[in-house]
Amino acid sequence: MKNSLQIKVGKRIQEIRIEKNISQQDFAAKCNFEKSNMSRLEAGRANATLTTLEIVAKALEVDIVELFKF
Repeated sequence: MKNSLQIKVGKRIQEIRIEKNISQQDFAAKCNFEKSNMSRLEAGRANATLTTLEIVAKALEVDIVELFKF
């Protein structure tokens, strides 16, 4: 399926965020993103750049490779 990696990474970001008990709104603010963009990223509707993934990983306090463990 096209974009399945995008969807898996988005779900993984959401999973880690929920495990850490961070609301999507707070997480978006922590990453300096709009909440709507964070929503699209987690839903796999946004193709994240490596820079975006680096920002997300830092905000979640995980190594970037954790975003690809699914």
